[in-house]
Amino acid sequence: MISITHHATLNEMNVREIRKDVAELLNKDDGHGFDHVLRVGRLALRFAEKEGANTEVVELATLLHDVDDYKLFGEDSAHSLPNATTLLEKYNTLPEVKEQVLGIIATMGYNKYLDGIRPGTLEGRVVSDADMCDAIGAEGILRTHAYALSKGNMFFNPDLPPERAIKNAASYRAGSSGHSVQHFFDKLLIIPSIMMTAAGQEEAQKREKIMVDFLEELFREQSADEWQEKLLSHRMRAR
Repeated sequence: MISITHHATLNEMNVREIRKDVAELLNKDDGHGFDHVLRVGRLALRFAEKEGANTEVVELATLLHDVDDYKLFGEDSAHSLPNATTLLEKYNTLPEVKEQVLGIIATMGYNKYLDGIRPGTLEGRVVSDADMCDAIGAEGILRTHAYALSKGNMFFNPDLPPERAIKNAASYRAGSSGHSVQHFFDKLLIIPSIMMTAAGQEEAQKREKIMVDFLEELFREQSADEWQEKLLSHRMRAR
């Protein structure tokens, strides 16, 4: 693993300018905006301190992790990372730092996990865990609702039966589910089991309980017996 002295390339001015550039790229209110980047950044730095990861690499990777997201910029951008590359070069990032940051971005995300791709460095695992943690818990519920609204989708339709959980990246990217609650079973409730750091596992367990409690109450209020059974089945498997 590359060892880099903290603040070898980053300074407060650079961070402020990178944040401005990223905020301009991520200006949509659909759960993937700049507020998400800031939350993941705070969480990732907290994880980095606990795990002993390089905070400079973690901070850069966190700031740039969504600037080529396939949901926002398309598949070609997700593969070649043009926006992240441009910003790293714009601020004269050291070649070894640039390589590690791009490597993290290229290997993180739930769709990459479904393809069997995971970050290989401690810094990558920290950023990935922080990013996934922001998809779950109270904030995850709000983000899921915001994304549904942005696409004109329902959050929950109790008349739709539960589907079998998505098992491959292509199906996940297609996003064919008829409402957002299915997404909890396709991804959100699975996330706690795929954390790669102790700090991530601890945080994810807390957030999982919030989601399960929310779904239990939602299904009770909607008299959605089939969905209650689906949630119970998930909880039994998770034990």
